[in-house]
Amino acid sequence: MSKRTPSGRRPLRPLAAVLAVTSLAPLAACAPTVFADNSAMTIIGDPPPPPPKPEVVEKPKRVEVTDDAVVINEKIEFEQDKAVIREVSFDLLREVAETILEHKHIKKVSIEGHASSEGDDNYNMKLSDRRAKAVMQHLIEKGGVPKEMLVAKGFGETRPIASNDTEEGREDNRRVEFIIIEQDVTQKKVEVDPETGEQKVIETQTKTVTK
Repeated sequence: MSKRTPSGRRPLRPLAAVLAVTSLAPLAACAPTVFADNSAMTIIGDPPPPPPKPEVVEKPKRVEVTDDAVVINEKIEFEQDKAVIREVSFDLLREVAETILEHKHIKKVSIEGHASSEGDDNYNMKLSDRRAKAVMQHLIEKGGVPKEMLVAKGFGETRPIASNDTEEGREDNRRVEFIIIEQDVTQKKVEVDPETGEQKVIETQTKTVTK
């Protein structure tokens, strides 16, 4: 039987008990829910292939050495009707000078100027010669190439490499070329093993070849 107070009312429950019940309710609501499932997921079909790697295209070198020339894959730019090299070509000529100096077998280079068939033949001959000499002077003064390694000459329109009937062809004919006229060539004498097929160098000889 519950006790009553003299006033006939039931006594209040302890406040601590009420708070304890109240505080337990949120904890029960936040308890983790665990899902158990023994079934396996099956993926139908093959996964998509990975995206292709971007193709890396190597830029062609601006300056290359072949058996008989230092080849430039860009044009040397000059002022209109002048033997003045435009600044845009300075970096290209720097690479030409570095290439000549790095390849120790190169002993002498002929710088040759060429023109299209436009204009007076005699004028083109002189202009191409002055341009070739301007390039030579630039390589000596700015590129550090020894003077004795270079010669220069203009050929005007006498040696076209394309038709002068089109502007594209005429543009190709206006050019400067670097021809190796003296270089060291190394020749090797080899002996082949008849059993293994391997080659063995038995003699090496280097000689200077002049073109």
